[in-house]
Amino acid sequence: MLVALKSGATDILLNDALNHVFGYDLSPDMTRRDLQGIQKKMGRPWGIGKAFERSAPCGPIHPVSEVGRPDQGSLMLTVIGASRQEADLNQMIWKVPEMVSYLSKYFELAAGDVTMTGTPSGVAAVEEGDVMVLTINGLGSLEVTVT
Repeated sequence: MLVALKSGATDILLNDALNHVFGYDLSPDMTRRDLQGIQKKMGRPWGIGKAFERSAPCGPIHPVSEVGRPDQGSLMLTVIGASRQEADLNQMIWKVPEMVSYLSKYFELAAGDVTMTGTPSGVAAVEEGDVMVLTINGLGSLEVTVT
């Protein structure tokens, strides 16, 4: 899940973190393992494996005023029609307030910043041409074709 901020700061308190959230969106957590592996072997940060071209497909952001603050509900990813990942948002290790507060200790967060919550178990490779459909209860679905 993608979390979009409407405001930011540094050192945001946990109990104030959700006040900075504008809305939520669907966005699959993509990784290029080939690039990540090269960076690992060279002893470099792995970020390049997450920040490749078109690495963060997403749809329209759903404002908090319309969808509330989703912290439970089903999340499902299918690849070529087969279920790949199924979880509930309440199973996230790091909840949205914790992520916003934690990140604000290392970065000055600002309106327009986005963060992704990560992915549940079931991570596996996708191939060019695969169609992925991500669905989160209350946020709808997003279809992405791997290119």
